[in-house]
Amino acid sequence: MRPPRFWAAGAGHPIARSLAPFGAAYGAITARRMDRPGARAGCPVLCLGNFTLGGAGKTPAAMAVAALLTELGRRPAFLSRGYGGRLSGPVRVDPNVHAAADVGDEPLLLARHAPTVVSRDRPAGAALCRALGADVIVMDDGLQNPTLAKDLAWAVIDGAAGIGNGRPFPAGPLRAPLERQWPHVAGLIVVGDGAPGAWLAEMAEKRGLPVHRAQVAADGPDLAGGRCLAFAGIGRPEKFFATLRGIGAVIAAERLFPDHHPYRPTDLATLAAEAERLGAELVTTEKDAVRLPAAFAARVQVLRVRLVLDHPDALRRQIRQAL
Repeated sequence: MRPPRFWAAGAGHPIARSLAPFGAAYGAITARRMDRPGARAGCPVLCLGNFTLGGAGKTPAAMAVAALLTELGRRPAFLSRGYGGRLSGPVRVDPNVHAAADVGDEPLLLARHAPTVVSRDRPAGAALCRALGADVIVMDDGLQNPTLAKDLAWAVIDGAAGIGNGRPFPAGPLRAPLERQWPHVAGLIVVGDGAPGAWLAEMAEKRGLPVHRAQVAADGPDLAGGRCLAFAGIGRPEKFFATLRGIGAVIAAERLFPDHHPYRPTDLATLAAEAERLGAELVTTEKDAVRLPAAFAARVQVLRVRLVLDHPDALRRQIRQAL
């Protein structure tokens, strides 16, 4: 889904106020669910989640955590629900066999970095991770899922967006009231700059929680000076467009689709025709690219990104202590 504009317009917006009773009910149910005890996995479980619906940078953060674990001599495996995929699992993701329609788009990206398991039953998925040789599990999302106990959980925050209007869904983007979610995290990873992220970081530090600041950096290809038609179906496409501009790309047009959008032939034909009319190159995100048919994907430039931590040693120390 694409976040409605009133989520960022303040808690006093008329639509937000009218939906507040529904948000209170939804948030209370989610908060009570989060408080339930979970099953132990038999090895440490590190969770990258967020307080809100929508994109915050969890997948790049999960990759960064897995890289630190590997540096520490551990054998990480990713565990994901596989949002948008048809397979309930548990199943090991194989990019040579599975498509985004099978396992979701994020697991296909994660599988390039470490063994990745998709499972709606998180304890069953954790068991498969261990069977594959993992000695630590990295959960991509799952902060609000109580079925698997976490040894360390971070909330990943988009610095520019924060928690929107601060109301629970559908009145706002929060999955549960913020005060009820704080006890379930051991720190924040704030991605990018912005007053909303700074405010949350201050709240975390007052609670004695570490705050790890990071930026998303482009990792190729070189698009500087190139004229492009940029399209994306992710949680916060504006971050993608800003990254393109930051590396010097000239954006002739921006086309937005809902998060996890399954591209149809009509979408692709429209994009191709418009790019030709504009004399521009098609450019998209890695998440979008894995949802494209191979023949069309070959015609598209894919902007790769990675998470760059301001102080990786601080996150490494927290991980080492948890292990």
